[in-house]
Amino acid sequence: MFLRKPYEGSSRKLILAFDVGTTFSGISYAILDPGEVPVIRGVSKFPAQEHVGGDNKIPSVMYYDGEGKIRAIGAETQQPHIIEEAVKEGWVKLEWWKLHLRSKHLDASHFSDADLPSLPPGKTAVEVLGHFMGYLYECAKAYITEGHAPILWSSLEGRMELILTHPNGWEGPQQQQIRHAAELGGLIPAGEEGQSRVHLLTEGEASLHFCVTNVLVSETFSAMPIVCTEEPAVEEVPAPENQDHQGVIIIDAGGGTVDLSAYSMKLSPTSFREIAPAECRLQGSVFITYRAHAFLRATLANSKFGNEETLQRIVDIFDRTTKLMFRDADEPQYIQFGGVRDREPEYNIRSGKLKLSGQDVAKLFEPSVEEIIAAFEQQRKAATMPITCVFLVGGFAASDWLYSNLVKYMSSLNITFCRPNQHVNKAVADGAVSFYLDRLVSGRAARFTYGTGCNVMYNQYDSEHASRRSSAFEGFDGLELPYGFEPILTKGTEVSERQEFRKSFIFEEFNRSRCNKLHLDILAYRGKLPNPRWIDEEQDVFTSMCTIRADTSKLAHSMQSNPLPGGGAYYSILIHVILLFGLTELKAQISWRENGAEVRSPAMVVYED
Repeated sequence: MFLRKPYEGSSRKLILAFDVGTTFSGISYAILDPGEVPVIRGVSKFPAQEHVGGDNKIPSVMYYDGEGKIRAIGAETQQPHIIEEAVKEGWVKLEWWKLHLRSKHLDASHFSDADLPSLPPGKTAVEVLGHFMGYLYECAKAYITEGHAPILWSSLEGRMELILTHPNGWEGPQQQQIRHAAELGGLIPAGEEGQSRVHLLTEGEASLHFCVTNVLVSETFSAMPIVCTEEPAVEEVPAPENQDHQGVIIIDAGGGTVDLSAYSMKLSPTSFREIAPAECRLQGSVFITYRAHAFLRATLANSKFGNEETLQRIVDIFDRTTKLMFRDADEPQYIQFGGVRDREPEYNIRSGKLKLSGQDVAKLFEPSVEEIIAAFEQQRKAATMPITCVFLVGGFAASDWLYSNLVKYMSSLNITFCRPNQHVNKAVADGAVSFYLDRLVSGRAARFTYGTGCNVMYNQYDSEHASRRSSAFEGFDGLELPYGFEPILTKGTEVSERQEFRKSFIFEEFNRSRCNKLHLDILAYRGKLPNPRWIDEEQDVFTSMCTIRADTSKLAHSMQSNPLPGGGAYYSILIHVILLFGLTELKAQISWRENGAEVRSPAMVVYED
């Protein structure tokens, strides 16, 4: 069993984690008491869902009225009187809105913003996220207050720690948006003090923590090798060459995205290192429904049941039933959408049932299954050790067709494949709290090659330099070439949480008064070259990651005066930008030497929206 350590803090604390999903969302929390072992709990009671015992998630659905006011959220949107009023008043039903926040660098060739439900007039996706998180916050407050006494919440709210999760493919700009939404939703006060209590985490790493604390080190798994909980018998896995460590991949198959994370696993003592860049694919379960809608629209185009209202009802029933229960492509599938008098045999509709061939339904799943396997193979090839075990979690994991296809593929590779059978729908929220408590990951892998643009001193003996001779210009110290790229961190490099990466450069100016601020653009290289040298050769795969900004007024007086050949002088100083890539968010500092000692100053990481 996994043995969590007692809380070592000196005062009581409340930890709250939100899993805001594309289709469903959940909340988990832990109350930390000094000297006691924390217990992770889930919020299982929500408005309009009070009668459902132990349901840890609500739909990520909202209704806005014509004036942009929220009228219903979560399970409230499924109440008959709300649906009736929404139709009568023309309210905007908002679902799948999380995908409006997606990183622009994720491949989305199979859909566009036009395919998503439109945002309410005058509302941004960040504002919608803020509204939704504010609702979750109030739900958590009501649940914890009722279950633990009102004074607990009121006494701990001001120093509560919040863990907010996001897909593996969300990057700095999306993290910045989530932090802003936390302020808009009233989770924290605006400013640095409130933001210091917010911790961002990928859904993949949260899922790892769930698997570790609930499955991997449970009694079932304590006798190596790993077994699969859903198999009727214990399935042994050939022991890897390194008995202490083995490779594991977590597949978090959600509503919008499928996140894959690869780790080196050591169970005694428990520790994990990321061994390949995280993967994220926009092929979650909503895209099965998206393809089903297009297929059914075409199939029923000339049917009397092809009107938009009936079509949507058929799609909704497919989403709730057929999509989850489908398991055999050789058996026909039936969608019961009407009464016994609803029939149109030429469209395979009899007694209110639409008959679909199993092969047609299987085709709706194919792109998602293929993308998951492609992402798995990319991680397996990039991993620094063999993969011996794969875990499937998330809401999409409930699909038997997805599970059976992945089992078949993994079995062909002699890789153990497991779908934990306990509460996988709350894996991310529970795992996020575990992340705060247990910190099981000691190293993370760089997703891209990061660096800066620079001018390069001209070297006449370098053939690439010689081919660029026409673009050379006279710099402070001689001929220089533009469009150079200087890597700071290479893709796939394993980075520990405290490991520092330095970008050293000479700050040069003619006037000291212009040295009060530092702006340094960090670029991400998304191409395939192991050692990219020139930005202008692959401009489309060099993207702006962020800008490091710092107040450098304190170092201006330390700048050295240097004579110019033609008279006059310029000022210079050696500055180091210190970057910490090994955390769940990028952090930065600057440093310089003053009177022989290193001086450090904070720096801001700023992302373009």
